[in-house]
Amino acid sequence: GQTPLALAALKGHEAIVKLLLKTGQVNVEAEDRIGRTPLALAAQGGHEAIVKLLLEMSQFNLRDHYGLTPLALAAREGHEAVVKLLLETGQIEVNLRDHDGLTPLALAERKGHKAIAKLLQEHVNIS
Repeated sequence: GQTPLALAALKGHEAIVKLLLKTGQVNVEAEDRIGRTPLALAAQGGHEAIVKLLLEMSQFNLRDHYGLTPLALAAREGHEAVVKLLLETGQIEVNLRDHDGLTPLALAERKGHKAIAKLLQEHVNIS
């Protein structure tokens, strides 16, 4: 199952996420049945404002049961603003591979997200 925070993050309900975080009673690292944290779910859904809120208190490179990180999920789903936001932290490991051996760059290329692929390629070259 999912926690209220995870569900709000997935659905893009920023006000609810803020309210839950304000209580200080939520586990921002709680995983759902496939190992996704609220940050990963917000990244997957392209909810930039929620990703920004959760970045302050979450681990960036946690993987789900498929080996996917928040960056990989955002890249695969075509959420360029979220990819940029994650990369701007300077703490994202851009070359982490999922269980199929694919990096976020490979996932973006496979899905035809050219702008994201270019952004990731530039970041890979810097690293």
